[in-house]
Amino acid sequence: MRRLNVTDLGALRDELAESAVAAKLDGDRFNQAARLAWLGHAVLSPVDADAPGPWLLYLERPERLAEQCLGFDEDLLRQIHILEAEQGVALAAIAVEGAKDRSSTLAALDRRDFHAERLAGR
Repeated sequence: MRRLNVTDLGALRDELAESAVAAKLDGDRFNQAARLAWLGHAVLSPVDADAPGPWLLYLERPERLAEQCLGFDEDLLRQIHILEAEQGVALAAIAVEGAKDRSSTLAALDRRDFHAERLAGR
């Protein structure tokens, strides 16, 4: 496994942008990463915000219920992956979609009156 020195962030950004270390996830692994991104368990960042290129991806282990319902490869979790640009952009869009969906669900839950529903016999 290739290791990169991260003490000089500028040099790291340059090395990542110049090298061909960016990978493309296969369909199954991309779907796993997308599920985690949708759930809010992914941190994504382009290597260089001013130029198209590789993205950094970190996937955190989800809570127990999500982990039991959804399958994840252990080697995807808790390490930084370097993705090619197209997949990085796609995962970022999925993360935004997930945040919007989760926030609208929580807002609806906040407005829901369980007590009145039970009294009305629903």
